[in-house]
Amino acid sequence: MCDDMKCGIYISNYALKGDPEKFVKLARIAEEAGWQGFFMWDHVYPRGGKSKFVADPWITLAAIAATTSSIRIGTTVTPLPRRRPQKVAREVTTLDHLSGGRFTLGVGLGHPPDCEFEFFGEDPSLRIRAEKLDESLEILDGLWSGKPFSFSGKHYHMETVTFKPRPIQKPRVPIWCAGWWPKKAPFRRAARYDGVFPLGEKDRLKPKDFRAILDYVKEHRKTKGRFDLILLGRSRGDSRHDSWIKDYEDAGASWFVELIMGADYDKYAERISKGPPSQ
Repeated sequence: MCDDMKCGIYISNYALKGDPEKFVKLARIAEEAGWQGFFMWDHVYPRGGKSKFVADPWITLAAIAATTSSIRIGTTVTPLPRRRPQKVAREVTTLDHLSGGRFTLGVGLGHPPDCEFEFFGEDPSLRIRAEKLDESLEILDGLWSGKPFSFSGKHYHMETVTFKPRPIQKPRVPIWCAGWWPKKAPFRRAARYDGVFPLGEKDRLKPKDFRAILDYVKEHRKTKGRFDLILLGRSRGDSRHDSWIKDYEDAGASWFVELIMGADYDKYAERISKGPPSQ
């Protein structure tokens, strides 16, 4: 199943009791077992956070980058509106170099807005977050160019600067945008970049929804580069139970990512060591 479709791990940064060492070990197991990606959530204070231990994904991914050699890594997703884009530009470039060009940046508005923004004195307004996200993405593209770049927007202002080194990956580090389908604005945004991580606003998305998403993206896309469509789910590692994934692959999904949220390291290590879903 993961010949044409790639398969990765999609792990909460408050899984595994927030133990960064276990995240690193699990990523190495995933690479050895043939998984092609290891993507971490990026929350600072998840709902019910007072009872959760939370790992910082950026520092953890740096350790993973330094101790793996082939597996793609990234954040899924980073709420860019609560970050300084110039800082993210530096962090992503460093991780791209450290990993040898294996980093993918997942971005979104941030959910839930109270835990990600309001609790820390940040504006949780959907409109403000969307404006900041779009401006931040434009800034990232400009800074990663390695050329003199300035910016003046509603929320961010930047004098002419030149950021070096550039990321290894060209034309840029891949950017995946998250979105709740059938809301359209996030998918118009995603069409300008390199992939989309869709979630159902009310129900689990079906293969027909994936086809509709791809059709909508193609309608608004102006470039011909690779575009990824990511499927989230849980597999069992055997063809009898995992055949449903093929329906989404046929509908255009290019990645399947295995959801991990719990604390039981041994259980997840056992499942991941069996390898990606098979037909």
